[in-house]
Amino acid sequence: MSDLDYNKLLKKVQSITSTKSVDEDRFKVPKADIFYEGNTTVLRNFDKIIDTLNREANHLLKFFLGSIGTAGETSGGRIIFQGKIPARTIQDKLVEYVDTYVLCSECNRPDTHLVKKGRTILIRCDACGAFRSIGSMKKKMMKTPHETLKEGSIYELTIKDIGKRGDGVAFFDKYVIYIPGSVKGSMVKVKIEKISGTVAFGRIVQ
Repeated sequence: MSDLDYNKLLKKVQSITSTKSVDEDRFKVPKADIFYEGNTTVLRNFDKIIDTLNREANHLLKFFLGSIGTAGETSGGRIIFQGKIPARTIQDKLVEYVDTYVLCSECNRPDTHLVKKGRTILIRCDACGAFRSIGSMKKKMMKTPHETLKEGSIYELTIKDIGKRGDGVAFFDKYVIYIPGSVKGSMVKVKIEKISGTVAFGRIVQ
């Protein structure tokens, strides 16, 4: 083989290797595409997210419902959640799922799969061979502080929408708050009277 042929072959191999590396670094999770229908929240691109993450649809669905604290189901490549869930909450939970169940904690690559041993779920990386338990990652996630809504406390909120029954709808961190007698777009002081999961009910105070 001549030096010229060798150099051509070397450049070709380097080109293929370089392209592969770039492609592997292009792991981008689609941003949650959210819209609202009546008193439901729809994640429109659930099927695309599942394809990118290479995880079972039912596994991600259960994670969403459990961590958000609502009911829901899949339909035609979408998830339909009960209630109006802030888009930011769903996006934050998607990021949490990726960090917990997809990315390798050692090499940060998405080339992983889940392994169940008894009651323990492990994540194994096909790229570097690392193993870790999901439980240890969950404990780290739980250390991230969230703003907590408290019954009896007063908050200044902006009414973002009007619910099915005519109540104003405001959002606070992961909570959806219903306030009777409020007008969309107005900023009001609200006393929280009841909290159920991530749904709360309040009344306007002077």
